[in-house]
Amino acid sequence: MTDGQGQDRLATHHSPLVTPKGPLSGVRVLDLSRVLAGPWATQTLADLGAEVIKIERPGAGDDTRLWGPPFTTRTDGSRGDAAYFLCANRGKKSVAVDIASPEGAGAVRKLARTCDVVVENFKTGGLKKYGLDWASLKAINPKLVYCSITGFGQDGPDAHRAGYDYMIQAMGGLMSITGQPDGAPGAEPMKVGVAVADLFTGLYASNAIMAALLHARATGEGQQIDIALFDVQAAMLANQATNYFVSGTAPTRMGNAHPNLAPYQPFPCTDGMVVIAVGNDSQFRALCSALGAAAMGTDPRYATNAVRIEHRATLSAELSAMTAGHPMKGLMAVLEAAGVPCGPVNTVDQVFEEPQARHRGLEVEQVRADLSEPVRTVASPIRMSATPVAYDRPPPALGEHTDEVLGDV
Repeated sequence: MTDGQGQDRLATHHSPLVTPKGPLSGVRVLDLSRVLAGPWATQTLADLGAEVIKIERPGAGDDTRLWGPPFTTRTDGSRGDAAYFLCANRGKKSVAVDIASPEGAGAVRKLARTCDVVVENFKTGGLKKYGLDWASLKAINPKLVYCSITGFGQDGPDAHRAGYDYMIQAMGGLMSITGQPDGAPGAEPMKVGVAVADLFTGLYASNAIMAALLHARATGEGQQIDIALFDVQAAMLANQATNYFVSGTAPTRMGNAHPNLAPYQPFPCTDGMVVIAVGNDSQFRALCSALGAAAMGTDPRYATNAVRIEHRATLSAELSAMTAGHPMKGLMAVLEAAGVPCGPVNTVDQVFEEPQARHRGLEVEQVRADLSEPVRTVASPIRMSATPVAYDRPPPALGEHTDEVLGDV
């Protein structure tokens, strides 16, 4: 891969012997979160150089350590952590402490005095009884940035409810616009194949944390950040929400079609499917010419995007008949030469075999002493020229850093 400065590097990342200082070097994060949204936020902070201390239940740890199969294998042949845990906990220190005990809660409060950020995803008000809520920690650390991630936020009629990605995708409208349309085979609301509400929440949370850190450093004033999965899911509706606001009509499921563009969908080939993503009328005319149907580009039914949407069904059928006889690579070569955006419908394994993925180093490989094989995770997509992301710690074993971190406490 290249490092942004033209230097070729291996596509697989290995932990460096000397870690360059990241942009968040010197920031200390107390991570009281588990499962995905909170850990995704804190992994982003860790990738950017923050010291992240993950508090876990002794003997059990983060729930996702058991969310398998598949599981890793320890060097003694026993079952290790679930793959799910590995995806969101790179770069962290694991401290096993029981916050339900007075001693454990006291130790974590002492840690909080030395931290810049706390991230938690307990139910609203759930940490008050341990003295680990925003009000309690603000009293001992006024500069603290305290990020609370919940299903529905710190207030409102649903604030007391737990929130899980699947139910939030449903309640937040995403499933109503995902899946085959009514009347088509397999028609029903569908969730997305990864927990996108959790992942987007983690990204919004990390952005908010970094903004709040700037404020705290400028003013000495900390603050609480209130991030709700439901709010994030509503924000994720993006153009679909504004389509509704403008038209007054709720969007519906359209399968792989796009509500505002056509053609913008997968088309069949002899050995798979290729997505053709036409974003303007000139690209459509280029597509028609590349397929040997130049006249189609000026057909009154298809000449502009608005009329192509009106005649979406016939347009899709005609284009599908043209692409069906082509192999995927041959079709993409023709379309790319014509300047038409396109891409293969890859399986997950094929993603990491893509030449671009190898060049960009999208796979991180790290060694953890207790596991029989290196830990492989997906690289951060962040590329920075002066303060690059560094992968200096693999996802930790449960309690691996308890003595190191609590030694002074």
